[in-house]
Amino acid sequence: MIERIEFGRTGHFSSRVLFGAAALGGMKQERADRTLELLDMYGLNHIDTAASYGESELRLAPFLRTRRQDFFLATKTGHRTYDKAREQLHQSLERLGVDHVDLIQMHNLAQPDQWDVAMGDGGALQALVEARDEGLVRHIGVTGHGTYIPQMHKKSLEQFAFASVLMPYNYSMMSDAQYAADFNATCALCHERGVAVQTIKAIAKRRWRDADSAKKFSWYAPITEADAMRRAVHYVLSRPGLFLNTTSDATLLENVLKLASETIVAPADSAMQADQDELGIEPLFVRDVSDDVLPASAG
Repeated sequence: MIERIEFGRTGHFSSRVLFGAAALGGMKQERADRTLELLDMYGLNHIDTAASYGESELRLAPFLRTRRQDFFLATKTGHRTYDKAREQLHQSLERLGVDHVDLIQMHNLAQPDQWDVAMGDGGALQALVEARDEGLVRHIGVTGHGTYIPQMHKKSLEQFAFASVLMPYNYSMMSDAQYAADFNATCALCHERGVAVQTIKAIAKRRWRDADSAKKFSWYAPITEADAMRRAVHYVLSRPGLFLNTTSDATLLENVLKLASETIVAPADSAMQADQDELGIEPLFVRDVSDDVLPASAG
């Protein structure tokens, strides 16, 4: 069974592996129902979705109809203004078929100009705080991609007491000294303030190339080799306090959950570097080159 720890200061003990419900976005309901059976098999009790994840919220609704109380439920809004964020939250509640979510997150708040709008008067944060006061949400978080996101999260935490952050974490990203320093600094601040740290892209190999012929179930090419995948998953979970959000590639979900259920052993840097060299693993985000270049629906 996958370990459970307190999700920041929320009081909820979440499985350290969070179900990334972007995986449901393009599924038929029958397949989504079968996929959700894996959550009970491996002890997951935390679901992370978003308004922009295709049909994900709708696919979750039948499951939540009888299981809502068993899961910490998180969704996201990508809107930056008060009116649009409030409207999207209400749409998400309707699509999910619930009267509240445990966590609403401002999705990919990485660009400074968008940050100014979302965090200012008449911005999305104001709508989410009101929703919390109304009992529609219990906690508010912030997510993001790219190499600047740890710094942006730090800025966000200085402005507002967010309950959680989400940012990329894997060996290739942490091989960049600047990103590693920024990630570690933000992690330290989160630990000090009781803010949950969610991570994404644990098994990312690199961005797709034109010559790639494999079926594409996520916007990036994943690590599929068994031993390398084990090391990638254990790399994340061997760092105390981090949560791992599962991939949007549902064909790899059970593999990840099996590996996360094992005794976690921190892989040697030499083994991680060998995987990087042999498999052609590259950072998904390169500073000032591909920092925020990704599909709008990406997790």
